[in-house]
Parts: sequence; structure tokens; C-alpha cells
Amino acid sequence: MSASTEKKNRQAAREAGTDKKTLAAVKEAKQKRNSKIKWTVGTIAVILVIALVVVLSATSILYTGTTALTVNGEKITPAEMNYYYSTQFYSLANQYGDYAPLMGLDLRGGTAGLAHQTCPMLPDGGTWKDYFLQAAKDEILQIRAIEKYANDNGIALTDEEIAKVDSSFDGMEQLAKSQGFGSVDKLFAANYGAGVDKVLVREASLKSALVSKVLDQTADSFHYDDAQLEDYYKSLNGESDVYDYVYYYIPAGTVETTNEDGETVTEPNDDTRAEALKKAEAIVASYEDAKGKDFVENFNAAVAENVEGASGNRRNSPASSLGVYKEWLTGSHKAGDIGIVANTDNNGQYVVMYLDRNDNHYPMAQVRHILVRAVAGEDGTFTEEAKAEAKAKAEDILNEWKSGDMTEDSFAELANKYSEDPGSNTRGGLYDNVAKGQMVEEFDRFCFEGHKPGDTGIVYGESGGVPGYHVMFYVGEGDLYSNYIAKNALLNQDMNKWMEEVSAGYEAVEGFGLRMVG
Repeated sequence: MSASTEKKNRQAAREAGTDKKTLAAVKEAKQKRNSKIKWTVGTIAVILVIALVVVLSATSILYTGTTALTVNGEKITPAEMNYYYSTQFYSLANQYGDYAPLMGLDLRGGTAGLAHQTCPMLPDGGTWKDYFLQAAKDEILQIRAIEKYANDNGIALTDEEIAKVDSSFDGMEQLAKSQGFGSVDKLFAANYGAGVDKVLVREASLKSALVSKVLDQTADSFHYDDAQLEDYYKSLNGESDVYDYVYYYIPAGTVETTNEDGETVTEPNDDTRAEALKKAEAIVASYEDAKGKDFVENFNAAVAENVEGASGNRRNSPASSLGVYKEWLTGSHKAGDIGIVANTDNNGQYVVMYLDRNDNHYPMAQVRHILVRAVAGEDGTFTEEAKAEAKAKAEDILNEWKSGDMTEDSFAELANKYSEDPGSNTRGGLYDNVAKGQMVEEFDRFCFEGHKPGDTGIVYGESGGVPGYHVMFYVGEGDLYSNYIAKNALLNQDMNKWMEEVSAGYEAVEGFGLRMVG
């Protein structure tokens, strides 16, 4: 992940309150970890060493005066490493928090305990601490390489850009007090690790801003015409085409058997596999006997007829992520065609129905919106009254816009004032280049149901289980999605090549202080 992306992720995390939410958990986890230490009196020397470490840690000397990494002769302190290590963690937590348990990552304790959590993304069975340490090293290498490139090419932050970075620290004193910390430095140390203070975070933020400026200028130097973009998209051979389909999975039942080693195992056998196939065939037969005109309704009815209370799962997925039924779905089909595909090792059967294939040659949408969330009750649930209040507030906001000059700019001002969407409420509620299926269903429908520039409306939607209403403003059509996919891929290739050239020869040498990180 590029340094500029990391910067944007950190900003988003701060805007969304991720750091604040994690802060208490981090502090509690570290306190619990420290309380479990069993002090054993051995020799006076051991006690003196322990006392010395405690004193040095308390004054942060170990974190600011030793070396964790050396990058081309420049020393990186454990405090600086702590900052980048923690921001890598927060970045992943902010982007993929809902999926963290599937990756074996427990976010509840913050960075505490990562050394004891196996990371499946590391081939050698390393831990999540290893993963975030490596990510921090990679980011530091990139930053140092781009800093030198900027210096060699006369690129620097303007006074206005520096002031913008400094403005991000406004209100930090108040935040620190509200969180129970005596100073901003203590807030940053608790949030990012020992030795991290306002001076370090400001310096890191300035570096990040400079890196973003360099990356933006470099990206803007690459240009691709429509012919190049179309040729590239065609070269993907349909891997980015999106398939609309419905499926239902019938797992083969399991039975207890004894393997060759005399161990009792529970697994499918030929009989249960045959039963799964028979049930899949029964669903297909029921579907083919259906008289309705709606393919999805017929499919769900066929499933329910053979599996009580069940229904199909509708998906829109690119060919590259279709899984075991990819070969069947990407074949020659018309809407409503149905088939059966065996799972890996024949331990279950997929009943799959083809609906449509989209080659992404459609214009994306440009919209602005104002999100009004419903307020949860004391028990954490959302009542119909709470939803009605959110809807009423959304209607009031739309009426306020209609009572004015009814321009896009005035809508943007209201979005900055009222919207509860941290991803857009600092840029006038704008979402540029929205693709089909990217947003919640109702939001998505508004984007692609044929609106004219300037059209407005209110739609309901739920994100992360939180209901709310979106006051919508249709800006207009954007680029073809196929061109957007091709441009991003080509730009990614060119930027990676540029980054490799810029960072050639840069390497990190680990120092004693690295063991204090995390």
C-alpha cells in the first residue's frame, strides 16, 4: 500500500473516530498485561537492571534515544517506529474491521497481544505483530525515498500546506482532557505507543503531506487515451466483467468413520455426497417446473420447496472472484439458465442460476448526499420512531435547500453542515465515480435510475446495521467504468514501476530498539 494511501487512511481513521474508540481498549489491555507481570527477586543486579529499565521507559529515553532501524544511514527511533506500527494497525482496522475475525485478528485489545496472534497472510506462520512491523518498515522506506526525490526535484510544502497540517491538531488539547489525559503528548503515547508525542506526530504528518504531494504530481504526469484504456480492458479477457447470479449451496452430510490410523473422523462419504446431489437435482427440477415470470422468485421458491425456510443468495461479482462455479457461469448462457456445480472434493453441490453479465461499459455516477442516521435507544436497537425522526430531519434539510438558491454549491454547504458520513462530509457530500453495487441498495438505485443533473430525493439505507436516510443530489455522469478500471490498473503499474526506481538501493537495518516497538 502506498504512503499516500496510508496517509489518507490515517486521516479517515481520525475523522471516523477510530483512534478514539480504540484508545480505551488499548489502555485497558496494556494495564491488564502489565498487571500480570510476576516480579521474582533473583539478584541485586537483576533488580537494578529492572529499575533502570523502568526509569528509562518512564522518561522515554529508550524510545527516543536508541535505534530501531537504520535506513541508508538515517536512524529511526523506536518511538517513530511505534507511530508507523500503530498507524498500520489502525489503517487495517478502519478498512477491514468487520472482516478482522476472519483473518484471525482480534481488534479488541488494540496493538496489545498482536505478538500472540497468527497472521494467515504471512507464509512462514508469523504473527500480526510481524505483519505490522514489516508494513511499518515498508512505509518508512517509501517515505525516506520519496523525501529524497522531493529534495532532488525541488518539491516542498507551501506555507499554506504546512498550515493545513498544523490545523489538524486544533482541538487536541480539549480531546486529550476529554479522554482523561493530562496532555496531548500523553494522548499520542497512549494511542500510538511509548515515546510518541506531538512533535513526532507533526513531523510525521508533514512528511506524509509531502509524500502525498509528490505522489499526486507523479500520478498526474501519466496520461492514457480512450483507445489505450479500451485495449487494456479487453486484455483482461473478461476477468473484470461483473456477473449477476443466484446460488444455493447444499453441503454433503457428515458421518463418523475410522481412518487408516484407527482415528475417528467426521466427514462426508459417498452416500451423503449422493444425497446432496439428489437434493440439488430436486431444486433444479422444481425450478424448471415453475410457471412464474420472475427468475429469482422461481429460484427461491424451488429452494424453499426442497429446503424448508431457505432461499438463494444473489450476488454481483467480477469473474476473477467467482470461485468454483466460475467455469459454469462464464460459459454461454441466457438469463434464467440453471446448473449444478460440485464443490471442492465433491463435498457439496452449488445450484447456480445465471442472470446477466455486465462488461462495465456504462457511465459511473457523480452524486452528493447528506446522511442522517437514526439514533439508537438505550438497548442499542433502532425503533420505528427513531427512524421516523431521522427521516423528518432529512426532509427538513431538503426543504432548507429548496428554500434557498437550490444550487449544487448550496447543497454542498448543507452536506458539510449536517451530514453524518465521515467519508464525505468535509467535501460537500461528494462521491465521484460511483460504480454499480458500490453503495447500499437504495443509494445505488438512485444513482442509476436515470436522473438528470440537479435531481434530488431522499432514500433509506442501512450501513453496518445502522439505519439512516440519504438526502441525494444527482450531479451527473462520470467516466465509463471500464475505462476507470483500466486507468487505475495502468496507473498502478506505472506508479509501482516509478516507486521501484525511486527506492532502488534503499534498505532497512534492524537495531536494538526494534524489540521495544509494539
